[in-house]
Amino acid sequence: GFIRNESFDPKNWFIPGDYSGSYLLYEELLYDGRKIYTRERRKVKSKSVADVVEALIGAFLSTGGEVAAMYFMNWVGIKVDFVHIPCERHFQLQPEKLVNVGHIESLLNYSFRDPSLLVEALTHGSYMLPEIPGCYQRLEFLGDAVLDYLITIYLYNEYPGMSPGILTDMRSASVNNDCYARSAIKAELYKHILHASHKLHKDIVYTIENFERLSTESTFGWDSETSFPKVLGDVVESLAGAIYVDSGYDKEIVFQSISPLLQPLVTPETLKLHPVRELNEHCQKMHYDMKKPVKTSNNGEAAITIEVEANGVTHKRKSTASNKKTALKLACKEVLRSLKEATQPATNS
Repeated sequence: GFIRNESFDPKNWFIPGDYSGSYLLYEELLYDGRKIYTRERRKVKSKSVADVVEALIGAFLSTGGEVAAMYFMNWVGIKVDFVHIPCERHFQLQPEKLVNVGHIESLLNYSFRDPSLLVEALTHGSYMLPEIPGCYQRLEFLGDAVLDYLITIYLYNEYPGMSPGILTDMRSASVNNDCYARSAIKAELYKHILHASHKLHKDIVYTIENFERLSTESTFGWDSETSFPKVLGDVVESLAGAIYVDSGYDKEIVFQSISPLLQPLVTPETLKLHPVRELNEHCQKMHYDMKKPVKTSNNGEAAITIEVEANGVTHKRKSTASNKKTALKLACKEVLRSLKEATQPATNS
């Protein structure tokens, strides 16, 4: 095959088409009936094969564009439909009576041909009227995938020499619900969400009041020590999905509309690892013993306890938050802080 998973050994190489020597060849029948002749067999892990296929798709995408990449995918058996099916919507709806269409369009720098998509993108599941086509979840599902792809392409082109590991970290720090929620708060999109949930209203009000204490300079990373209502991040994704459908599936228009909300985007200089990953990597590097997180709950809140044994000293911290992910993040940040303080040299007072 063409996949190289070991160094080249010239002693085992023979010139294709050279019949001057004697070689023992084995006949093999391919899936399409063709025959090939080989000298030996070697094992290649399935993940290596999958990685090569993904890399080839990336090569076709970066050099020939999306059409070339899709042709290649079809060629290797990954069937892709090239046909764009028009999205036909027939709703008797007056969007201007439900949302401030003009203001939101100015925020997004985009004019909707079908404003009912805008209404759908801002409608929470608790707010359902007969004339509203549906809640934002389908558009959120679509926008999530589109934004993930657009940020990936942006980072790949913006940092051509960057390692895939750093690019993955930068993407993870840029495309998550907390980042989108920060953007929604800064743009005051929360004022336009249609919902009928008293609890959601309280959660949004609490978040907005406490957001003033947080840094509002960045829209990426893992600095937040509070959790955001999921709906805040969801509406950024659903708006991206709405623009994607309304523009005739034009990803460039989506990026032009949504990227200003996400500014400033992460850079290698501003990148910070997620505290959970940072703690795991730090413990592996220093050969510390990290215990399995202990999870408890109390009055509807999640509590996570993290314990690390480092050089005979136990570093144990417990954090409580509205969800397990935030509690785990906070507990890991506290243990990291404790570990770093313990390794700092003492200063004379």
